[in-house]
Amino acid sequence: MTKDIKRIIFMGTPQFAVPSLKALLDQGENIVGVVTRPDRPKGRGRKLTPPPIKLLALEADIPVFQAAKIKTDEFYKSLQELQPDLIIVVAYGRILPLNILNLPKHGVINVHGSLLPEYRGAAPVQWAIIRGESKTGVTVMEVDKGLDTGDMLLRAETAISPDDTAGSLAEKLADLGGKTLAQALNLMRQGILLPQKQDDSQATYAPPLEKKMGIIDWTKSAREIDCLIRGLDPWPMAWTTCNDKWLRLMRPVVINKTAGDKPGLVCRVDKNGLLISCGRDSLLVREVQLQGSKRMDVASFICGHSLEPGYEFK
Repeated sequence: MTKDIKRIIFMGTPQFAVPSLKALLDQGENIVGVVTRPDRPKGRGRKLTPPPIKLLALEADIPVFQAAKIKTDEFYKSLQELQPDLIIVVAYGRILPLNILNLPKHGVINVHGSLLPEYRGAAPVQWAIIRGESKTGVTVMEVDKGLDTGDMLLRAETAISPDDTAGSLAEKLADLGGKTLAQALNLMRQGILLPQKQDDSQATYAPPLEKKMGIIDWTKSAREIDCLIRGLDPWPMAWTTCNDKWLRLMRPVVINKTAGDKPGLVCRVDKNGLLISCGRDSLLVREVQLQGSKRMDVASFICGHSLEPGYEFK
């Protein structure tokens, strides 16, 4: 059955959502309102900063709604007055109440950053890297009252490269999500997009990240530590202790090397990086950030800091 979708509400907050809204605007969709999180203080000056999606909405002259609470009659009525045929959610950051899910006649759809049913939850991009996946993707899905459990409408796949971080992979998936969303919307209108149930037995989960996850255990393999470092970049970052300060590690490369040195031992220090022994194999770290300093390559770091082979990271 074809669907007459003329009025769309878009709900999103971070940069990840921007390509999706832009893709809708580029194909001439009628976005009657954008819902996003309130402006938040950022930086040393704690200046109130608007979400990226708000900036694009204002640029396109679309009404913006930034309710602090969404489970209120006032917020529901503000959406109801827009008479949406469809609500599209991309990284909005809140679970929608049932009355909003039931508001548009063609339901609510979402762009999720994984190949569902894998990596349901808040941090699918990061966990795909942390767990060493070689591929991931996006899923356009119907939203129900569960956590990313709705029927799938369209999926698109992409490879995870060996040097991808959570930041670089999120950019890829954001662009892929925008293209897939636009395609899914066109297919919905034609009535040829058939919802597909998720296989709950195949579901995996991507819980929110915590800062304590970033503490590096050098007894783990170089591959596991490599995935952790890349998966937590740019937040919350993986770190170790160096001379009683935290040292964040970035741009790792696994070096296949017979184990023998003590895990955490610095085997080599030069302009190419820090070579560190792990529980299996070694890790070459090419960028670091010492507590109180900026992120820099190792060549710059060793010019101002003393770190010799034989030092042991804890």
